[in-house]
Amino acid sequence: MTVSIGICVTAFTPPEEKFKNLRVLPKNISSKDLNRIMVDDLTDGLGVSCGFCHVEDKESHQMDYSSDANPEKKIARQMMQMAANINKHYFKVRHPVIGDSALVVTCYSCHKGTVYPEAQ
Repeated sequence: MTVSIGICVTAFTPPEEKFKNLRVLPKNISSKDLNRIMVDDLTDGLGVSCGFCHVEDKESHQMDYSSDANPEKKIARQMMQMAANINKHYFKVRHPVIGDSALVVTCYSCHKGTVYPEAQ
């Protein structure tokens, strides 16, 4: 005699992670897109690591990405808005979003992998 046990397995798709304190980037950004922007545009464009803009939580010793305690984060936001405005007003990119391949001006355009762009 053969006994069959029916097991119903459904695919579990976790809900998209909700990030806190996003002011320039889209509120519904995917973790993949957020990581790509942080690495490709900011880390590579400025030659910095996460700790340049973000602070460490004193208790967990993990990066507290939502904290605004580091003033560099405010500057980074202003620079992202500046790049978006330049792309929109001077290069006619309709909906400029940092990380979009349609952008003409990016962090790297001026920084070229360094924290402070060289004065021309």
